[in-house]
Amino acid sequence: MNCRGAALVLVMWLIALLTTTIAAFALTARVEHLQGRTMGDMAAGQELAHAGVDYALSRMQGTPTQPAWRADGRPYRWQFDGHAITLRVIDESGKVDLNQADPVLLQGLLRALGVEQARAQQLSSAIQDWRDADDLKQPSGGAESGDYAAAGFPYGAKNARFDSIGELQRVMGMDAALYAQLAPHITVFGGARPNARFAQAPVLTAMGLDAALLLAQREREDAAAAIGDTAGGAMAAAGTGTYNVDSRVTLVGDRQAVTRAVVRLNPEGVAGAPYTVLRWEQGAAAK
Repeated sequence: MNCRGAALVLVMWLIALLTTTIAAFALTARVEHLQGRTMGDMAAGQELAHAGVDYALSRMQGTPTQPAWRADGRPYRWQFDGHAITLRVIDESGKVDLNQADPVLLQGLLRALGVEQARAQQLSSAIQDWRDADDLKQPSGGAESGDYAAAGFPYGAKNARFDSIGELQRVMGMDAALYAQLAPHITVFGGARPNARFAQAPVLTAMGLDAALLLAQREREDAAAAIGDTAGGAMAAAGTGTYNVDSRVTLVGDRQAVTRAVVRLNPEGVAGAPYTVLRWEQGAAAK
């Protein structure tokens, strides 16, 4: 009888162990299935976001039936393959160029974003010290290699041009929050002074212009174009050919597939791709 009882307990333990093993396997299989589906959805979303970049660039030239899009950062909506795609295009000439902007413009942009005067002056000087070829600090402050060493940084001032806006994160005095504010308004593909036709409000303010007045003027030009004055609208919309495109595809839930690209349109008639990629980033973001 005792042997039978022990055998029964052993069988029950084996059944419990098998049940647990099967449940764990089923859970693992479900998790892997969901991960695979999520990865598949994101991969498809990235392809749609890439298509959004191509479509946005195709809309930078107007047609008799469709006016050209404005490259000033306003949102445009596009439905493609059952998905909603939000597109923004900004002409790089409407941004502050880190390599060419003078101290007044750099400080003006920082002040327009709410940075207090002393910090704006220090950061503006540090940006100049980063990009200039000498080891002399700016009269108004700044940071050269000795300052970076004293602060414990494993690198010094570059003493050369910015290759990307991401380098700004390494400049002494910069932090992640301020960089996130600056990033939409800075470039390394612009000119000495931003093009006011495409600049957003903080850049217009940094230039000493009345941002509210100029933005209202753009709205009036859009209204004129909507009622048939296409000549004025085309002149206002025509860009320089180097654009920052932000393409966002809404996926299931609160996820978005995001592609951000800086591209330069190639002249018509040139064999090959319609544009040259200067910077390309893609990933996911919350809605």
